[in-house]
Amino acid sequence: MTRRSLTNGLARAAVRFKPAAFAGTFVALMMAAFIVSACGILLESGVRASAPPQRYADVPVVAAADQHARLTDGGGGDGDDGSELLPDAARLDAALVSEIAAAPGVATAIPDVSYPLRTSTGAVTAHGWGSTAFTGNKLAQGAAPRTAHQVVLDQATARAQRATVGDHVTLTAADGAHRFEVSGIAEPAARAALRAPTAWFTDQRAVALSGHPGKIDAVAVLAAPGTATGDLADQVRRAVEGKAKVHTGDGRGGVEEPGVAEAKELLTGLGGSFGGVATMVAVFTAAGTVALCVGQRSREFALLRAIGATPRQLRRSIATEALLIAPIAGAVGCLPGIALAHWWFDQLQDKGAIPEAVRLHVSWIPLVSAVGAGVLAAVLAGLLAARRPARTKPGQALSEAAVERFRLGVIRTVLGVGALVGGIVLARVAAGESGDDAANLALGVVMLFMLSVSLLGPIIARLCAWLIGLPLRAGGAPAGLAAANTRANSRRLASAITPIVLAMAFSSTLVFLHTSEDHARDDQRRAGIVADHIVTDPDGLPADTAARAARTPGVRTAVGLLRAGVLVPTGSGETRMLTSAAAQGVSGTGDALRTVQDLDVRAGDQSAIGRPDTVAVDALLADSADAEVGDRLQIVLPDGSTAKPKIVAVYGRGLGVAQLTLPRAALAPHVTAAFDTDVFVQRTPGGDPDRVAAALAPLGTVTDRDGYAEAQDKDREINVWANTTMAAVLGGFAAVAAANTLVMTVLDRRRELSTLRLIGSTRRQVLGMIRWEALLVGVAGVAIGTAIALITLNPMTRGITGTSPYIPPGLYAAFAGAALLIGLLSSTLPARLALRRTSMVGAGEKQ
Repeated sequence: MTRRSLTNGLARAAVRFKPAAFAGTFVALMMAAFIVSACGILLESGVRASAPPQRYADVPVVAAADQHARLTDGGGGDGDDGSELLPDAARLDAALVSEIAAAPGVATAIPDVSYPLRTSTGAVTAHGWGSTAFTGNKLAQGAAPRTAHQVVLDQATARAQRATVGDHVTLTAADGAHRFEVSGIAEPAARAALRAPTAWFTDQRAVALSGHPGKIDAVAVLAAPGTATGDLADQVRRAVEGKAKVHTGDGRGGVEEPGVAEAKELLTGLGGSFGGVATMVAVFTAAGTVALCVGQRSREFALLRAIGATPRQLRRSIATEALLIAPIAGAVGCLPGIALAHWWFDQLQDKGAIPEAVRLHVSWIPLVSAVGAGVLAAVLAGLLAARRPARTKPGQALSEAAVERFRLGVIRTVLGVGALVGGIVLARVAAGESGDDAANLALGVVMLFMLSVSLLGPIIARLCAWLIGLPLRAGGAPAGLAAANTRANSRRLASAITPIVLAMAFSSTLVFLHTSEDHARDDQRRAGIVADHIVTDPDGLPADTAARAARTPGVRTAVGLLRAGVLVPTGSGETRMLTSAAAQGVSGTGDALRTVQDLDVRAGDQSAIGRPDTVAVDALLADSADAEVGDRLQIVLPDGSTAKPKIVAVYGRGLGVAQLTLPRAALAPHVTAAFDTDVFVQRTPGGDPDRVAAALAPLGTVTDRDGYAEAQDKDREINVWANTTMAAVLGGFAAVAAANTLVMTVLDRRRELSTLRLIGSTRRQVLGMIRWEALLVGVAGVAIGTAIALITLNPMTRGITGTSPYIPPGLYAAFAGAALLIGLLSSTLPARLALRRTSMVGAGEKQ
């Protein structure tokens, strides 16, 4: 028999006849594949995200503006070059239509615009009549619009408006209400996806009514007979000369559905950023479980060394065991991983973060990667754990296997101390930063501390055993025995503590970051909104709503607010980046704004807010951008245009109100639909609240400041939900890992427990010892995990909110209680199972 066949036979025999010894390893590797495969599927789906075109299905080539902004010119534009997706849609110069139309192979170049309008029965989407050349809409009655005062409605909208050809309808744009004559009624398009309520105008009137004169959303290019799509696209690229991006295939769907680009960023962020952390944690935890399994079989390896097995044979046998178990465990784990990815993706679609047209991609790449990562981790962990038993001389093997070795290896100690020192240094640096810089540095802090806990686990466990064991030694026999046991078996204790630390640290960081942010936002919002009434509407308010509200009897001041997102360069040097910021455009003066909003101005002149070419900035954002009163702040507006307004004030309630305050006129031309989000109203002194509210009711929904809850934007809702879900996934994985490790350690102590029964310990005393040990493990894990979370959260929350972390006592108690409960159940249940056997069987079964 060859050496290879001998070691392979030993490995197969070990797995076949002692499956219980490998059950914990199987569970750990399966859970690792579960996490890694789910994140990998989301990442691949983000990379491949696309949507089949609907409006542009019959258009071979579409030209549209680049929808990404970047700090410096040049490079790509697909979001993979450090660029940032714009908050709104960038537009093209309408003059490009004639340039594209003159290109060889072009039959027709059609300008296309799309934006919402309001009617008395709901919202409609406006287009130019020229777009019907590629959408397939045809007239059922009447004629196409020929003047700026004519409109064609779809049949459903005409019925809702009770309008026929020749009647007049009122359509409300962002600049107010307009009357149009119905020149025709269009029949529904052949494709169901194009049957939304629609109004068509002349192409010129559609552009003018959009609020963006001289700008269009895209150019639909139809090919001349005999011109291939590829050739047409090349000709259009030459014609636009970098002024626009040219799209074919599914890229056309991304032009008409901007949510595709957002979905790509969201999915790649979840699958990449969170997936990277989760993969590292999962693989590291699985490797630790494999090492624990190998360590628990030290007596078996000592016997093999004593009868002549060589170090190479032991290492090969352990590696073969890993290769036998890891692929099967990985394949089994991929099945729930696919289910988790489907659930996660469906939830994001239900919440509107991912368009319905985008599909989840499940291929062999993430599945093979997940299995391969588990196999590699298992083999490497097994080989590293086998170094000591393989190097031990045959004569010393049995004696060393009987006593746990405390001393750590030099490499492990150096790496652990380095990670600890690095975490402390990075925490101090993060504490001195602000804004996004502090938040980004804090993520590295938690990873370094977790790495140090894993590497220095036995030392930390022994310290915890000594410290927490002090009150236990003063207790009864079970408590004293538990304290002595944990001190003597610090490696076993470290294996149990580490997953609990992991669960507490990561879950607390992710969840309490949002509780802190929400708490600060609510406090700032309550203090910042001092208006007596707020007028809102789900479809937005026309720009003249504030003026109409100001003319209402009993109203002293009315200020319209247009909310939008902008991009601001923050950081410095290589860390300089574009950061998203919430902005509000105000329709009144700074003095008028003061009566409805208390911004907590800390520097500058609030009276200057709202003047042309000015901006007021939240203090945290100003600090991140290294700007102060009097400076010019570079801003990327929602459509990609840039501006450098002068900072006239710095205020402290940006999180609850808005991070930037600009004149409404500075924002309105750069958003798709310049409807006001809210109108804040201040009553005249002594005015009757009910009478004023009733008078304002025709303008929209009216509420007072106590009942007003500013709707969270979609990005905020998705981020909160995603981080909570990530905390649940990672915390659940860590909880399973902790339970798995504790079960493994308790079952490995069957001989010890039976010996205790033989020397006179009662069943109650043995179980009491196990419970005290589990309590010690749980308290140590919760304490260390909490400390890591607090060190991480402090710079993060101070950078984002300017305040200390807010940790709801009930929620923290639930986290800590869950960790302790997992420890108790995972220890006492297998201990009860082990004690069911007789003392003699238990004592002799491992001899």
